Amino acid sequence: MKPKYEEWKDRQVMIDLRNRFAACYQNEDGSIFYIEPQFYTYLQGYRMQRPESYQDLLAKMDEIVHKNKKVVFVGQEDNPLVICDDAIFLTAMDVADQARVLVQPESRGSDYGD
Repeated sequence: MKPKYEEWKDRQVMIDLRNRFAACYQNEDGSIFYIEPQFYTYLQGYRMQRPESYQDLLAKMDEIVHKNKKVVFVGQEDNPLVICDDAIFLTAMDVADQARVLVQPESRGSDYGD
């Protein structure tokens, strides 16, 4: 089966019929991770904002998966699509924080009160 995302094309694609809305991959060490579509969208937002840090984010994801053995990368932590009792659940912001990748808002301030 063809991988859903190019970033993990070297990983084994897993079929999880209970969690059809997320891509599931397995590493050589047996660790498993899911990528929810909204997480991937957010990850691509980081890629556009901080292209120089994108590989750092992917490396941090790998590190987290190898350490925890089963990880679900979710779009919304309070409303995950994947059902998996023995996994940890992380958002793109969680990964970025652990990788120390910050995206500064491009706010120009406020004209209120002028």
